[in-house]
Amino acid sequence: METEIEIKTADGTADGILFQPDGRGTFPGVIHLTDIGGIRQSHRDMAQRLSSQGYAVLLPNVFYRTGKPPMFDSPFKMGEKKSMKRLAELSGPLTPEAMARDASPYVDFLSSRESVSRGPLGVVGYCFTGAMALRIAAARPDRIAAAASFHGGSLYTDAPTSPHLVLPKVKARLYFGHAFEDRSMPKEPIEKLNRALEAWGGEYESEVYEGARHGWTVPQSDNSAYNQPQAERAFLKLSALFAETLK
Repeated sequence: METEIEIKTADGTADGILFQPDGRGTFPGVIHLTDIGGIRQSHRDMAQRLSSQGYAVLLPNVFYRTGKPPMFDSPFKMGEKKSMKRLAELSGPLTPEAMARDASPYVDFLSSRESVSRGPLGVVGYCFTGAMALRIAAARPDRIAAAASFHGGSLYTDAPTSPHLVLPKVKARLYFGHAFEDRSMPKEPIEKLNRALEAWGGEYESEVYEGARHGWTVPQSDNSAYNQPQAERAFLKLSALFAETLK
């Protein structure tokens, strides 16, 4: 089952889709955050597949401040002037503060649904929303029990707004799946993130997917980075994380 939804936020109204398994009963809630491409068929399929494992999955339009899907009218190409201009239009309004503000509306929406169980929630982010998943876990530690990031970018930086700095507020179990080749999160920041996670002291796993490039999890026709065997392994890791923490 899938339902078009709207969520009132401090900054406007976020559109999105709620996926639920067929049948009666209640299901653990999960927030699925898209990569820079926004809501499209590939991420709809990913959210639907996760829902089929027994979850109510919220797929919000994280770019609602800018517009509604489709977010690009042509394939995104890194470095191309048109693509980079659109990238700035989409990512600019989604500041660290905006990500944190969106946490409660998304969490509260799921928590209020009759089909969503009263237990803890999970969140997963891809690409730049890996950081958003972490910020949501920090903003709502009372509800988020598991957070995952796949090929998340800039998770550890020297900036005062670096995502890793919210770790002291996080109570969730964390999972980070890094790309083997990723300019947005190369080897040194991964190592620094791992040290920060160790100092944090919570339950986590951080691993590099050998041979996988940035974006390897997204099965769309124009994604040359897609790596089916490693994408499957990532899904199994995500399924295990949520099964062990939310059910």
